[in-house]
Amino acid sequence: MCVAEVCVSFALAPRPGSVAQARRLMRVRLGEWAVRDDDACDAAALILSELVTNAVVHTASRRIICELCADPEKLRIAVRDEGCGSGVPRPVHRGADEEHGRGLLLVDAVSSAWGVHDAGPGIGRTVWAELRRTAAGAPEFA
Repeated sequence: MCVAEVCVSFALAPRPGSVAQARRLMRVRLGEWAVRDDDACDAAALILSELVTNAVVHTASRRIICELCADPEKLRIAVRDEGCGSGVPRPVHRGADEEHGRGLLLVDAVSSAWGVHDAGPGIGRTVWAELRRTAAGAPEFA
């Protein structure tokens, strides 16, 4: 039996409260998709939070688009902004006393893969991450 990929997307305003809104919308969708693993849901919430936060803080976007896609092998989380920030997002190792700047390090640590697709200034940038379903030690999705 072949199970198709299911996807949903939603738009958010570029404000700090959108991070919590994105997590709520994602948890509802994961519940509808019968994702029962609390660790998997927590990892997905962490990834989405970090990606939305980066879009809010580091770009001048007028809106942010979140996309969640699940198939039997993985959950893919993507956040698209309008690409108005400077440079391509990448993890940066910070000093122990610094309060900010570890988001992509966390995304890298909990995801099986992640990356950036930059379509150009003002056109859009998508930062995505995946959680594998079947890899040893990775979150399980029902």
